[in-house]
Amino acid sequence: MKRRALITAVLLLCLAGCRTEEGPETWLWSQQQADGGWHSTTYGLLRSGQSLTPFILLTLLESRQLAVTAKVDSALAFVAANTAADGSLGRMDESSQDYPNYATSLAIRAIVKAGRPGWQQQIAPMLRYLRSQQFAEENGWKPVDKAYGAWGMGGERLHPPQVGHVDLSMTRHVLQAFRDAGVPADDAAFQKAQVYLKRLQNGDGGFFFSTTEEDTNKAGSAREGEFRSYGTATADGVLALRATGIPASDARVRTAWSWLTKNQTDPGRIAGFTGAAYDRWHHGLAFYYAAVLAEAAQSIREKAPYWRLPAPDAKGRFVNPENLVKEDDPLISTTLAVQARHP
Repeated sequence: MKRRALITAVLLLCLAGCRTEEGPETWLWSQQQADGGWHSTTYGLLRSGQSLTPFILLTLLESRQLAVTAKVDSALAFVAANTAADGSLGRMDESSQDYPNYATSLAIRAIVKAGRPGWQQQIAPMLRYLRSQQFAEENGWKPVDKAYGAWGMGGERLHPPQVGHVDLSMTRHVLQAFRDAGVPADDAAFQKAQVYLKRLQNGDGGFFFSTTEEDTNKAGSAREGEFRSYGTATADGVLALRATGIPASDARVRTAWSWLTKNQTDPGRIAGFTGAAYDRWHHGLAFYYAAVLAEAAQSIREKAPYWRLPAPDAKGRFVNPENLVKEDDPLISTTLAVQARHP
């Protein structure tokens, strides 16, 4: 009896005072700063918090952990304080822009998700800004142009022949913002975007990343002017198609998903990257792939192929030792890990 009482006493002491692992959502909330934003200490470009804050806030709002109202309001206030007069977010630091189209798109989605009074009025100028950024007739672009229908990094409006950086990931985030904001499926912006998406989808159903920045197509080229399909781009493609209103049953979506499920056979290697020259991408994109693969599967109500991620540390953080796409920043990798768990 004395031994049992001693064991019981030790267990009670541990329950009262022993340190337990925190979840990744708890850790993310603990990193919110006094100004309401999240600020990178790993990358100077992300130190302003203009893109990180809506990225993390939207993820926390979509997770199953109950959000603290005061913390959400503080983050929303940070977004509002850093939104320029033209509706863009990410341009308040004169020394460098913080991915304006990406930041603005995520901010719209977070504002809509939070649902605070007046959200429609708050996002109206942000939507106008994003519309002004599309590579379309309003900016002098024609359907024959490689960038037509897409979005780039953002900032000053670009006219032919200036293209800047244009890619699938940036485009799908804008499309998702439009969708979440209630833009109807027959809107011209969606129809023009589908022209761009068609250019990115290969005959095998998979997607590549960019029609204009050839060196950003991470799986390389099969032959001159043709780029290999790969996993992260194809999952982005599924999400972009769905955001434009294309149903899950559509052949464009089904063939993309079929390519993913057929080629994603190893839980530690991203589909489409073959050969030693591409080995770093399996690690460098590990958290992004986990997140986008889970989200794409959820968007069409399918089960995602298994993808293996490491366990979090005792603080609840995830960190990728590979820095190819900034996943060595725990704010980024942990947020992506939460997205993978709660798409």
